[in-house]
Amino acid sequence: MNAYAMKQYQTVSVHAQVSEADPHRLIQMLMEGGLQRIAQARGAMEHGNIALKGELIGKAMGIIGGLRDGLDREKGGEMAANLDNLYAFMQQRLSLANLQNDPAMLDEVAGTLREIKLGWDAIRP
Repeated sequence: MNAYAMKQYQTVSVHAQVSEADPHRLIQMLMEGGLQRIAQARGAMEHGNIALKGELIGKAMGIIGGLRDGLDREKGGEMAANLDNLYAFMQQRLSLANLQNDPAMLDEVAGTLREIKLGWDAIRP
């Protein structure tokens, strides 16, 4: 299968999953997407592909921004405020990782996002 066909297949697959997902699953999908983009950015960084690294870090930052935007600060209270602060910190670290070309910062953000995702996954009824 050529690269274009594979990308089209993946796009259709993601759209199908999104259309069938409940809000809890949508958040899981965002977190999974963020982790994937960070891992891909790390690979691009290691291979010296600066343009791709920047693009992927930008996508990861956008996903984390989406997670921030999805927080219900009224109902979530202190928990939502803490998550907002964590997401803001993660975005700052991603930006700095991009500027300094530092894979350790990418690992740090991925670890934090993984921890949040584990907690999110655990609350599923």
